[in-house]
Amino acid sequence: MATQEPAQVSLPNEREIVITRTFGAPRAIVFDMWTNAEHIARWWDPSGVPLAACEIDLRPGGAFRFVHDGAGHAFTGVYREIDPPSRLVFTTPSASGAGSTGTLAFSAVGERTLLVMTIACVSKSDRDALLAMRVDAGTARTLDNLDEYLGSLAR
Repeated sequence: MATQEPAQVSLPNEREIVITRTFGAPRAIVFDMWTNAEHIARWWDPSGVPLAACEIDLRPGGAFRFVHDGAGHAFTGVYREIDPPSRLVFTTPSASGAGSTGTLAFSAVGERTLLVMTIACVSKSDRDALLAMRVDAGTARTLDNLDEYLGSLAR
């Protein structure tokens, strides 16, 4: 069931972006939505269009690659920590080339799930570059897509 609760974005310090969102599904299901290529391909792109390709090697040190369109624009990274259904940590390239770390914490709130996503950058300039690219708005739209997708599975 869709929650209709928008994502909340905060900037707790000069290097981090924190995005929180509650979903109307148990955390094991929400965690699976983040780790199963078949599911991610259907909700990941902020535009709502299914991914052109979605590749996941779900293990510490394993890579992922989400291709947004036929032009080959991709979101890539490497998994660092996988602790189902509570935590997922990965690194991604950054504007400076140093990379950022994404940490997803999934907390059970009854039959709902609170997702806290922390994007930790190596510098303020890298964080500011992500904000200039509107990663906050794009991620919020992507989380809306996930919420809608979860709702469609419940029908």
